[in-house]
Amino acid sequence: MRAKWSTAAVLGLTAVLTAGCTLVGSGSDEHSAATVTLVTHDSWAAPQQVLDAFQQQTGIKIVILKKGDAGALTNTLVLTKANPIGDAAYGVDSTFASRALSEGVFESYTSPEADRGPQRYAVDTDHRLSAVDLGDVCLNVDTTWFARTGIPAPTSYEDLTDPRYKDLLVVENPATSSPGLAFLLGTVAKYGEQGWQDYWRKLKDNGVKSDAGWEEAYSQDFSGSSGKGPRPIVVSYASSPAAEVGADGKPRTKALLDTCYRQVEYAGVLAGTKQPARAQKVIDFLLSQQFQTTVADNMYVYPTREGVQLPKGWADVAPLPPDPATLPGDQVQAGRERWIGQWRSLLGQ
Repeated sequence: MRAKWSTAAVLGLTAVLTAGCTLVGSGSDEHSAATVTLVTHDSWAAPQQVLDAFQQQTGIKIVILKKGDAGALTNTLVLTKANPIGDAAYGVDSTFASRALSEGVFESYTSPEADRGPQRYAVDTDHRLSAVDLGDVCLNVDTTWFARTGIPAPTSYEDLTDPRYKDLLVVENPATSSPGLAFLLGTVAKYGEQGWQDYWRKLKDNGVKSDAGWEEAYSQDFSGSSGKGPRPIVVSYASSPAAEVGADGKPRTKALLDTCYRQVEYAGVLAGTKQPARAQKVIDFLLSQQFQTTVADNMYVYPTREGVQLPKGWADVAPLPPDPATLPGDQVQAGRERWIGQWRSLLGQ
C-alpha cells in the first residue's frame, strides 16, 4: 500500500520502473556515480526526472530491488538480515513494522526531514523507521452497480452480514496480502478479541470471497474496476476512487470511511549496510518535498510530509478518513500470526 502493499499494489497504476532490479538515474555522471540499493515492494513508482535530479544532486544512483508486497518484503528483509540484500528499504507498513523492528532489520537514523510531518506516525523511539506515506484500507463500493440494481449500498461493517449483500463482497487473504491483513486488523479493532471471529463467521455465511491478493480482488473480481467483475464490494484503499474517475469528473466508486484501518508505509536504513551515509541520503530523499509531491499521483497514497499539495479533486473523491482504526504495534506483533491462523481456519483457506 498498498499495497500497496498481492497488495499494497497501488491503485490503477502501471509502475514506470520494470520489475526486479532496476537502475534508477541517468545523469551525465552515471559511470562514476555511487549506487545504493533500495529494497521495496512491487508497487514502487516514481518519476524518472525526480530520480535523475537526486542523482545529479548527490552523485548517488538508486538501484531498485522489488520483493513482492509489504508482507513478502518484510519476510525477505528478516530472512536476509544477517547478509542484507540492500542498503535501505521502503514499503514495510504498519501491519508488519513491529516484526521488522523486533527482528533488528533496521538501524537508527533520524533524518533532518523527519520532523516535517513523518514524526506524527513514528512507531519506534530509536527512530529506525521513518513514515513516507499512508494509504488507509477501507471497503470500497461500486456506486454505479448499486444505483442500477436499486439496492442501497452498505455503509458499515455490520451491513455486510445482511442477506441483501450475499455473494457481493470480495476480500484479500491476510496471510498473503497487506490490505487483507489490514482489513482483518480493522475487524479485530472493531469487534475485539472476543467478537471478530463471530463477525467473520457471518461474512462466510453471507458468501464472502477471499482472493490471494489485492490485484486479483480489485482488478478481476470487483465490478467497479477495469476488470468489471461480479462483486460490487471490495477491500481496497481510501484513495482508490481517485483512480476510478469517469469522463464526467465523478468517481464510479466510493470508499466507506467508517470501515478504514490506517496503513502507514515506512523506510529505513538496513542494519549491516556497508554504506550507511549514502543510505541515509536516500531516506532523506524519500521524505523530501521533492519526492513527497510525487507519491499521490504515482502510487495513489497520501504523503506524510506536511504542506504537500494533493492532486486536484482528492479532497472530494479521496478524502482521508477522519477517524481510521488502529491497533498498538505490540498488540499486532503479539496477535498477528494467531489471528491469521484463526482466520484461515474459519474460512478454510
